[in-house]
Amino acid sequence: MASSMYRLVYYSRNHIAHDEAVFASNVDEILAKSRVNNERNEITGALLFNAGCFAQVLEGPLDRVEAAFERIQQDERHGDVSLLALDPIGHRSFPNWAMGFIGRPDMHAERFAGIGSSSGFDPSRLSGDEIHSLLKELAIEEEAA
Repeated sequence: MASSMYRLVYYSRNHIAHDEAVFASNVDEILAKSRVNNERNEITGALLFNAGCFAQVLEGPLDRVEAAFERIQQDERHGDVSLLALDPIGHRSFPNWAMGFIGRPDMHAERFAGIGSSSGFDPSRLSGDEIHSLLKELAIEEEAA
């Protein structure tokens, strides 16, 4: 019997050093490890970083998504981890992304400026659905580029 699919959306505060090289190295490490783990565990999703916060969508079997979220909560690079949504889904929004990262490319600077002005990119002011929609839209743009 196939496991039911779930979508988990959370945000956390960045606890990585503000030095750009250290930050880039840590994010690359997070992404590399996440991609390996997520592919093995049938999890897809996307990660957004902006203004000192991470926002992430994880999709997959409930037990595996919950286990991944537990690891994230224990990771010292994330602080104030807050669950925004955990819902059953009929299909994946990020079927091709073991873990996509959106946040560094210059092409998103204008988009983030709009997000920042409306919310200060304070993910606590955004719903799980809003973060999911934002990441899905950015992922579509990224795949088309």
